[in-house]
Amino acid sequence: MKIEAIPFEELAVGKQADGLIPAIVQDDRTLQVLMLGYMNREAYEKSLTEGRVTFYSRTRQCLWTKGETSGNRLDIVSVAADCDRDTLLIRTVPHGPTCHTGTQSCFGEAVPETEGFIRRLQAVVRQRHAAMPEGSYTARLFTHGVNKIAQKVGEEAVETVIEAVAGNREAMIYEASDLVYHLLVLLEATGCSIADLERELSARHA
Repeated sequence: MKIEAIPFEELAVGKQADGLIPAIVQDDRTLQVLMLGYMNREAYEKSLTEGRVTFYSRTRQCLWTKGETSGNRLDIVSVAADCDRDTLLIRTVPHGPTCHTGTQSCFGEAVPETEGFIRRLQAVVRQRHAAMPEGSYTARLFTHGVNKIAQKVGEEAVETVIEAVAGNREAMIYEASDLVYHLLVLLEATGCSIADLERELSARHA
């Protein structure tokens, strides 16, 4: 897998005396900031080519791929530079704890793991769509097609409204959760995502 990103020579590494550029790593599903590391050209290009985060260790003065010994790798989803092109933001799917202390983030658990859980659920829906595992309810929905999925969204929306009007808070939350899940399946089935909704809502707000 090759990740599309800015060529290293176009990054503002000239501002760094050691030729390194800082890279902030973020969980693509929960949006939690996981860690900060540094990359030189070799680490940067290796990361893009292999699709896994590789840093340059300033203490050991060598490359190290996150998870090469622990197995807690960071699979890259996207790479972006800031406005000055002197810092990277790398969004990843982490496999296991990121910090050597055993926490999900090197910054502790200041950001709850449930932050952005809907995006994590979206990732699961995408995985089910790609793999279509036998016995999976989500895969079965995809097999039935968009019409059936849309019907389920409508049914869950009606049930949510009924519980809301009746003043049944817990039941409404339960039905609304079903609604959100089936909406995520519908978005995936039609080639859309949460990001598309965010762009539309942002445009309306502006």
